[in-house]
Amino acid sequence: MTWIKTVKMEDDEQVRNAMMEQRKLYPMEYATPVSIVDHGIENSIVGSHSLIPEALFHAFSTFGALMSPELPLRRDQHEMIATMVSVTNRCFY
Repeated sequence: MTWIKTVKMEDDEQVRNAMMEQRKLYPMEYATPVSIVDHGIENSIVGSHSLIPEALFHAFSTFGALMSPELPLRRDQHEMIATMVSVTNRCFY
């Protein structure tokens, strides 16, 4: 859950456009939200960027490009790298 003000996609066209455009870059397996952790966009790391839609687009489209299925890493390898980065940074997410 974010502790700052966020903007819902439904309430702001710029936020909605930034969200939709960056999502186009994600691999298909990331398109379906995982219900147990899906508390809505405004309660997520993505939502925390909603006050600056341009930053939201650039930050998360970069992630989408890094997850491209055309790159040599598989999803499980991406997940392991993300896990190790979180552990190294002592991130509890």
